This record gives sequence, structure tokens and C-alpha cells, in this order.
Amino acid sequence: MKKKFIYLALLAALGIGFIYTFVLKPQQSETNTIRLASSPGPYSDLFLNGIKPILEKEGYKVKNQSFSDLSLADVAINNGEADLNVDQHTAYMKNFNQEKHANLVALTKIPTVPTGIYPARKQQLRAVAKGDTVAIPNDPSNMARAYNVMVKAGWITLKPGVNPIKATSKDIATNKYDLKIQEMQDVQIPRSRQDFDYVILPGSTAYPAKISTKTMLLPENIKPDYYLVAAINKQDQNKKWAKAVRKAYHSKEFKQYLAKHNRDSFWKVPKEA
Repeated sequence: MKKKFIYLALLAALGIGFIYTFVLKPQQSETNTIRLASSPGPYSDLFLNGIKPILEKEGYKVKNQSFSDLSLADVAINNGEADLNVDQHTAYMKNFNQEKHANLVALTKIPTVPTGIYPARKQQLRAVAKGDTVAIPNDPSNMARAYNVMVKAGWITLKPGVNPIKATSKDIATNKYDLKIQEMQDVQIPRSRQDFDYVILPGSTAYPAKISTKTMLLPENIKPDYYLVAAINKQDQNKKWAKAVRKAYHSKEFKQYLAKHNRDSFWKVPKEA
């Protein structure tokens, strides 16, 4: 009888330990801690300054994990090592999912800084001339944005039927000024401005390089796939913390924060936000 009692007591202890370790403890982590996989740029800063305080008032703790490479942040989210990233647009996320067989989804669109043409050796759009040089990002999504803003400027045209979010140099139909277009890593463009007549930069590159959007010569018309999003693992989209993040981006308090900090129209706010 005594041995049976000891056996039952051990089973009860193991059961309590299992419940705490695998049920209660993960729920506590899910409920109270949001792991941001941040990348250099304005969007993580906007989250930390404008969204984090709102979440903290709701009882959440935001843990910031910094990644120098956005793709590594996405890998961390896909592997369950981080919860959220706010430094990519839908086109980038779709490309990452396809290449890495990942399962990231957009929680909500967020305020976005447009890609645009910036001055380099030349200071005005109307100064463009035959043979001018233009530096653009070489990653697929931002490259396509660059070609689209050059279309808007009247510098090039694209072949009929081209999907604008997948445009490449092979899709150029006409190049009015015979521009020499150099595709390169976006982070290298700001430090190479003296080598080009114009440069085209996304907001996530201009911001850390301290290049003011006030100097932008021509902004893009932001297509739906180029609005930045709060990206999470698909398996987390119905969790309470995920709903809290989305609610924070749509909250009156965040809109008031933007109204105060967006006097120069740095951020373009999507209609649904």
C-alpha cells in the first residue's frame, strides 16, 4: 500500500512538472513577451518608439533582438526564435517564403517611406542628360521599385505586359537618355553617391544613411505590395499578442503619435492603417 502511494505521488509530481513546463510556462511567454527581430532602419525605430509603449500599457514586454541582415531576422521568425519583424514589404516577404519554403504572413500594413530618386552629382531631375549614371538596389523587390520610379520620371519605359513588381533590366523597352544603370547593394549606394549622377534609394536605406527625404527629387507611387508590413509566422497569426500588435498599429494613440512625428510627410500611411 505504501509503495502504491509513493508511486501515485511520483506520477502526480511528474504531471505537475509537465503541466508547468509545457503548458503554463509557454502560455506565460506567449502572453507577456513579444520578441521583435529588428533590422536597421526607420521601421523598427517606429515600432520601438510608437508601438512598444502602447503594448507595454497592455501588459506586454517587448524584447528587441537586432539583426544586421533582414533575411536572418526572417529565418529566426520562421524557426520560432523570434516573433515579429516590421522592416519588409509584402513583395520581399513573398520572395523569402518562396526561396526558403517559409511560412511568414503579413499581420497588417504599416506606415512606409517611399523609394525615390535622390540627387548625387546632379541636383535636379530636369538636368538629366544622355549617358547619365544611376545607382539602384540589386535585390529583386527594390530593384523593381527603382525601375518603376524611373518610368514615373519619364526616363524609361517597360515592355507591355511586364509585372511591375518583378521588373528587371531585361524588361526595359526604351531608355530615353541611354542611362547607365548600375545595380548594387543598397547599403553601398549612399557612400557611392559621388560616383553617380542620380541614386535611387528605399526609405530603409536612406534613413540610416541620414539622407533626408526632403531632398528626394521624385517619390514612387507606392504599390500595394510595397507597403511595409508587420511580418509574423503563420502559426502565430491568431495569438493574442499578434492581435494586440495589429490593434496598436490601428489605435488612436498611434495615429496621434504619427500626427506629431510626421510633419514632413516622411511616412505614407496605408488606407487600412
